[in-house]
Amino acid sequence: MASYIIDLAYIGIASVKEYLALHVLLCLIPAFFLAGAIASLFSKESVLKFFGADAPKYVSYSVAAVSGCLLAVCSCTVLPLFAGIYKRGAGIGPATTFLFSAPAINVLAIVYTAKILGYDLGIARAVIAILLSISIGLVMSFIYERKDIEKKGIKTFGDDKHAHTVWLFLLLLAILVTPEILTSWTPMLAVEIPLILVTIYVSLKWFDRDELESWMGETWFLVKQITPLLLLGVFFAGIIVELLPAEYVVKYVGGSTVTSYIIASVAAALMYFSTLTEVPIISALTVLGMGKGPALSMLLAGPALSLPNMIVINRIMGFKKGMTYIALVVVVAAVAGYAFGMYFI
Repeated sequence: MASYIIDLAYIGIASVKEYLALHVLLCLIPAFFLAGAIASLFSKESVLKFFGADAPKYVSYSVAAVSGCLLAVCSCTVLPLFAGIYKRGAGIGPATTFLFSAPAINVLAIVYTAKILGYDLGIARAVIAILLSISIGLVMSFIYERKDIEKKGIKTFGDDKHAHTVWLFLLLLAILVTPEILTSWTPMLAVEIPLILVTIYVSLKWFDRDELESWMGETWFLVKQITPLLLLGVFFAGIIVELLPAEYVVKYVGGSTVTSYIIASVAAALMYFSTLTEVPIISALTVLGMGKGPALSMLLAGPALSLPNMIVINRIMGFKKGMTYIALVVVVAAVAGYAFGMYFI
């Protein structure tokens, strides 16, 4: 028994080694710098002000659906932001749109999904999450929002820090995607090294010392917060591949039956995925035979819900509204996975 456990540990370690060799230098490191820049240099208040009662609906829902890219929140940090905008005057529609979309289109999560599971799932995760978040928000608004309730406008503080931040974002994004476009080392380095040097130069020119320290601090915080959990997820994903019978995965989430999508969506909603750890686990399940449709259902429901998350949501919104939101997430994730599996694969 002890030797078997040791063998499993070696399998998990081998998975971590393979992951470190393939994905850290050209994937995670640029992504961490990008997410750190977004978290520190973009003004959250300049985004959240669009959720106020005075903002037109098409503005508030649009900003709520895409602001996860700018705010770089995960499934944990989205909850206090959601509570803040909901309590400070945002309608339940835009607030729940933000609650679903923000962790789903986290830059790190989208990039990592595309790198590990394929660009089809990465793009589908981002685009479908945005569309579904708006649908969920509109349904919640239709059911619960009262026109006669007076809402206070959201108080915001500060202005945009820099117009240059957008250009920095594009440079960092270029550094991130270049290895995917130019796969040979010589042409890749010929483009990548000048991009890195230009990024360093403009960063020193455009941003002051405090802002640069804030950027590096946020980047290091993300590295410390995410990397240990991510490597742990990779470790256990390797063991899952070894232990879980492939025929079970194929039987329950490998086909295109309605049941497979419901199982994938409900299972993801009940599990707790720390940021990015859903990707190696789902990758392991796809190796065992899980279809891409159920995989997308898990990618949509997993970041949005977990048992601890559900408790907090119910406390913020109340049991009835909270359970309605939870049911909507599970259903739309299953339906989206089914549609993706039927029409795009």
